[in-house]
Amino acid sequence: MNAYRAPLGDMQFLMSEVFQADKLFASMPGTAEVTPDLISAILEEAAKIAENLLSPINQNGDHEGCQWIDGVVTTPVGFKEAYEQYVAGGWAGLTGDTDFGGQGMPKLLSSQIEEMFFGANSSFALYTILTTGATLTLSEHASEALKQRYLPKMYEGRWTGTMCLTEPQAGTDLGMLRTKAVPRADGSYSITGTKIFITAGEHDLTENIIHLVLAKLPDAPAGPKGISLFVVPRNAVDNDGGLTGDPNNVSCGAVEHKMGIKGSATCEMNFVGAQGWLVGELNHGLSNMFTMMNYERLSMGLQSNGLADSSYQTATKYARERIQGRSPTGPQQPEGAADPILVHPDVRRMLLTMRANIMAGRALSMYAAMQLDISRFHPDPEQRQQADRLVALLIPVVKAYCSDRGFEMCVMGQQVLGGHGYVAEWGLEQNVRDARIAQIYEGTNGIQALDLMGRKTVRGKGELLAVLLTEMDKFVAHAQDIPGVSRYLPHLFSNQRMIQSVTLSVIDRAGDNPEEIGAASYAYMELLGLTLYNFMWLRILAAALPKLQAGSGDTQHLSGLVKTAEFFFARILPKTRALVEEIEAGADTLMAMSAEEF
Repeated sequence: MNAYRAPLGDMQFLMSEVFQADKLFASMPGTAEVTPDLISAILEEAAKIAENLLSPINQNGDHEGCQWIDGVVTTPVGFKEAYEQYVAGGWAGLTGDTDFGGQGMPKLLSSQIEEMFFGANSSFALYTILTTGATLTLSEHASEALKQRYLPKMYEGRWTGTMCLTEPQAGTDLGMLRTKAVPRADGSYSITGTKIFITAGEHDLTENIIHLVLAKLPDAPAGPKGISLFVVPRNAVDNDGGLTGDPNNVSCGAVEHKMGIKGSATCEMNFVGAQGWLVGELNHGLSNMFTMMNYERLSMGLQSNGLADSSYQTATKYARERIQGRSPTGPQQPEGAADPILVHPDVRRMLLTMRANIMAGRALSMYAAMQLDISRFHPDPEQRQQADRLVALLIPVVKAYCSDRGFEMCVMGQQVLGGHGYVAEWGLEQNVRDARIAQIYEGTNGIQALDLMGRKTVRGKGELLAVLLTEMDKFVAHAQDIPGVSRYLPHLFSNQRMIQSVTLSVIDRAGDNPEEIGAASYAYMELLGLTLYNFMWLRILAAALPKLQAGSGDTQHLSGLVKTAEFFFARILPKTRALVEEIEAGADTLMAMSAEEF
């Protein structure tokens, strides 16, 4: 298996040149101390963790998986030691609230660290990102007492966190959940119920696990409006944040045997009168939990980018070294028996497709992370509100479109290796299996598309899309004067017209037939995703072309970016036209068959 190497060159170029993180951070009081030198130092140290600590135990973690014996879950060999080093390096509290021991680093920076860790070892990374999401939710919605009780230990990495939503009968439709919360005399609640598919629900990495649990009071309103959120520790915690030494009636009933991410413990969790405390207001649990869900959905895009890049690295190395056949234009290595397969156009098609999608997906994830930072740190409330609206539109696209492309790129990497890609030795079949889950968990991609089309677009009359289009127009106003960029801008103009037209069309048709929303949703998500990838590649070109023309920077790297962009515009972006036709086809052909005809 080829070892993972963090793509620091691409990440640092995007960070410094495309998104100009130094200027952004300097403009916001909460991030003013995040200097370019600090960014580089943190990314370089994270790369060492990914390459030297996490990547070497990735394949073994897949082979060994997690073991469940009488409720006790053991992680694969090396995971506990790696986690201890992760904690010792202070990584657990990187983005945490500084009032409770966190370091307050921006999401734009941490997103790249997440991608590295996912690319090196997705199973291990899941233990860390669930904790980060849980702490974010507690930081935004919990009482000061609960924050003081839980956040310091979680930022230290001594305790991890989970998200407990799904039940055997309640997945997407959380209004059907049955977990009960009964008030106790001391102000806490007795939590009883079963949750399934709980990532990191039980493990041997830390002394305690802090569960965020959705449950209903006996007199709660029916459906989603009656859901509340509770913090429930595995082991009892006193008011000062110390362990009492007592269990809390929380147990793991089983560990799922999965297609991939086998080193991540996916658990059935049973709560039998466990003591929990309310987070936020009663009956507002689902909206409070969306804080964590949105964070995790961005992380799923990062997981997919990381695994796709890992596959690209292996496929590129293989294509350079694998000797097979001759170049169509004649021998490139006449002294040898054959040429490297990189000389063949179809191999280049696959590698360039991978490269184009990975770079755009990484840039889009960073763009969404940047909006999260603006919404959190910017001193101007109007800027924060604008960023919040962009986040609402971007998150389902990052989750769904990036994970779809990420999985496809992992499969494509397999294809480059042929039979060697199918066997375990090279690690690409593991990447395929590990990437597949990102299209499913944290809300399936079909649900993300429906949310984007229905709630974020049709019901909102396209207002969120208008915010994005305005941002694109601002970029065009700046970029059209950059030498060499203007000839690429018509691609964006065309996409803008397409998506404006189909948005209005679906809004209009949905007024007469609500099925039009679901019928259009997936193709619409893909159209918006491709449009955003177009936007990202234009931003990359706007940063790369001036440096290339001036002869500054890494000219080979810059030239490669420009050539990859041209491939994207010529070979990938034209798919937008087919998506428009699919959207305009409407619901009739989807709904024509009866149930018996399937």
